[in-house]
Amino acid sequence: MPQIIECPERHYIGIRKSITMTTFHLVADRIGELYGWLAARGTPPAGGPFFRYLVIDMDGDLVVEAGVPVHEPVPGEGDIIAGTLPAGRYVQETHVGHPDQLVDVTDALLRWAREQGLSFAMSEQPDGQHWDSRLEFYHTNPEEQPDMTKWEIELQFGLA
Repeated sequence: MPQIIECPERHYIGIRKSITMTTFHLVADRIGELYGWLAARGTPPAGGPFFRYLVIDMDGDLVVEAGVPVHEPVPGEGDIIAGTLPAGRYVQETHVGHPDQLVDVTDALLRWAREQGLSFAMSEQPDGQHWDSRLEFYHTNPEEQPDMTKWEIELQFGLA
């Protein structure tokens, strides 16, 4: 069951790409690079990786960031950007299962929020939905648990 949580401002480093649903790997496959980049600088991550959806057009392009949280701001370099997730209220839902099931989990979360009269920090634009903070946090290390049906994924969608 979704719940409403309060989150502080959170710092991260990431890689932003304009992709489609069929080219999602172009951003997802770079998560290891982010961890390597942090390790080379002696900067520990503050948690597991996440995806931040900035623009969503399920039939067209998406603008997505693969990110890794950090404890303190870190300057970006090249196509690795420094970012901050906004503080505020979020709707949160935890899913244990294959990432392919997230479309249905997301639909249920959005439906629940509408039924509660909640509004998200997003706007409809000609090129799709523009979100302030629509996040998928991956809490399971695939090296420790290769069975994707056992992965824990936390959705956090920023509220208006």
